[in-house]
Formats: sequence, structure tokens, C-alpha cells
Amino acid sequence: MAVKERQNPGRSDSGASKAAAKQARLAEALRANLARRKAQARARALASDESAPPPKPPRSA
Repeated sequence: MAVKERQNPGRSDSGASKAAAKQARLAEALRANLARRKAQARARALASDESAPPPKPPRSA
């Protein structure tokens, strides 16, 4: 008697689509995080420029 193999082609497609969806979510989260960090860095740079005293003029020789 031969053993019948179960074939679930949908299962492998489902697994692949789940993995692709997860990768897409992670990529989007990474882009959002990078944009947020860049905005924070720009805000910090702007704040430090505003709070710093004006630079002294160079001495003439």
C-alpha cells in the first residue's frame, strides 16, 4: 500500500506571503524610525545653533 502525500500548495504560498508582509512591515518601520531620528538630529542641531553664542570675528594680523 502506498502512502499518500499531502499536498498543500497554499501553505507554502501563505508562508511566503506572510514572510513578505513581515519584511515589508519591518522595512516601513525602519524607514519611519530613520526619518524620526533624522528629524530629531535636525532639531537638536538647530537648537544648538540658536543657543550658541555668535562666533567671534577673526583677528586681523
